Amino acid sequence: MCGISAVIGNENVVDTLYESIRNLEYRGYDSCGLSMIRDDRIEVRKNTGGVEEVNLKEHLTAMRGCIGIAHTRWATHGKVTAANAHPHLSFDNRFSIVHNGIINNFRCLREELQDGGVTFASETDTEVLVHLIAIAYAKLGDVEEAFLSAIRRLEGSYAAAMITSVDSSRIYAVKMGSPLVLGLNQGMNFIASDFNAFLPYTKTAMVMEDGEYAVVTVDQAKLCKAVDRSEVIRDPIHIEWDPERSRKGGYSHYMLKEIFDQPHTIKSALTIPNDDILQLAKSIQGAGTTYLMGVGTTYYVALAGQYFFSRLAGRYLPAVSSDEFNDLAVIGADDLLISISQSGETYDTNTGVRHARAQHAKTAGIVNVMGSSLSMMVDQVILQGSGPEICVVSTKAALAQMVILLLVALELGRLNGKIDTQTYETYHESITDFPPLVQKILNEISGFVRNLADRTAHYKNWMFLGRGVYYPIALEAALKMKEVTYLHAEGMPAGFLKHGTLAMVDDEMISLFFLPPPARKTLHEQTLAAVEEVKARNGPVIGFCFEDDLLAKKALDHWIELPVVAEPVPPFLELIVAQLFSYFSALKLGRSIDKPRNLAKSVTVG
Repeated sequence: MCGISAVIGNENVVDTLYESIRNLEYRGYDSCGLSMIRDDRIEVRKNTGGVEEVNLKEHLTAMRGCIGIAHTRWATHGKVTAANAHPHLSFDNRFSIVHNGIINNFRCLREELQDGGVTFASETDTEVLVHLIAIAYAKLGDVEEAFLSAIRRLEGSYAAAMITSVDSSRIYAVKMGSPLVLGLNQGMNFIASDFNAFLPYTKTAMVMEDGEYAVVTVDQAKLCKAVDRSEVIRDPIHIEWDPERSRKGGYSHYMLKEIFDQPHTIKSALTIPNDDILQLAKSIQGAGTTYLMGVGTTYYVALAGQYFFSRLAGRYLPAVSSDEFNDLAVIGADDLLISISQSGETYDTNTGVRHARAQHAKTAGIVNVMGSSLSMMVDQVILQGSGPEICVVSTKAALAQMVILLLVALELGRLNGKIDTQTYETYHESITDFPPLVQKILNEISGFVRNLADRTAHYKNWMFLGRGVYYPIALEAALKMKEVTYLHAEGMPAGFLKHGTLAMVDDEMISLFFLPPPARKTLHEQTLAAVEEVKARNGPVIGFCFEDDLLAKKALDHWIELPVVAEPVPPFLELIVAQLFSYFSALKLGRSIDKPRNLAKSVTVG
């Protein structure tokens, strides 16, 4: 949710600041703005729209200064208006701030400030903070102490960066529950919501922790604890991500590029040290109950993992959506929570981890971003190494997480004797051989998928159906369809149809079925039975099936044919095709694919 960037250098930094906020646009894109100090005064330019659109309106890149802050917004408090866009100025025009998160007590603070004569220019909670700083500075005469005095009054989760014309050689920043990292380079330093902001300029970073603030100059970045101003000494980290992997590389959209990145993504997942996979398997083996937790796409990843562990390891691991975990899960000291997150900053997921830790449960995480809040909070972390994912909708990160859960399930199955050595090795070989097959399929099948999407994009109501592990695949595929096409798409178990949902079926409701290989005889027959149920009610049916599946081709109106592949990878292959199908459907409909309306990449508010 929202992107913060701040830059300080020896020369004009506007181009760097502008580029850095463009690199964060996937975090929010309903408005943006820049604030820079020049000739001892602060200039703010902001408006509604994406970064490039606002630049055309406000000429952001014409600004000048050696220090500046920037923000791209996903609206929480206040509508999408120019006034509510960040950065915000204090009433005396001497302080400017950008902020992510939610200040829970902003209403009472706002009333207090208004009673004191302060006039507000926006509806945001952020503006409260910048006015508090200005008032504190008028009393204390010290910028750092005024900054701390103001943030100590805040309740909630937040990350903020501030510049001021009374101290134009420093950027001040604070972190509490929302992500903030520092980028370190000779002659130019950065503060940002995540590494993508400064990857083209430096790979040396420090990750801020909750309750810390930073004072950043051209030459150094000082970290301190907000509670007592004591300095924090922390070694910088080196970011392994290649900035080229976050660029489109000739693809028309990041979503398409990231779908085509997946052979590399799977290879990266397979390079995770087996000791890490085995350690997590042993933790599950020794735990009373192990919960799998995620939200949105990662919840569907968790549901897929549920099937892997049940089938391969003979263990039932409840999958719980992060937003419901605290109300639903009964967790204690003998239990384990495995949390799944792309960003490692998802509010609901991190709240669930805190709840589990408070009950003295063990915790583990599968996460894509090193140094993220989740990666530092859990007892054991597996960094999936998928590289930057710029499109708001997750594709390659989700696939990597499913592969990792599968690998852990295989290890657990071997540990507890549920699968023998030959089965273990056969499955491992199938997964290892999967990346080149994915590349081949992507190259050869994309045209067929696009043709099917073009023929069916006029349907406004969709059902995505599967049984067994193909049920969470159908759920995730339906979510992709919703996100990028804005169409009504429901994912459900194919066996659920006859228990009420068939009432919705008519010639305007199209159903997409995920057919398992015929070798999964019972599952295959059950899925085909659901196809016939829809056809009997005049519902159009399309599906993904395998080339040896003659029965499916007779039953379906249209299909995408996939090569026969060995277990356990067929569900992954169908997921990748479903991602492509959603992409091409959105392309046909002219949607904003990389930045769908109303969405942001990392939801860091509750």
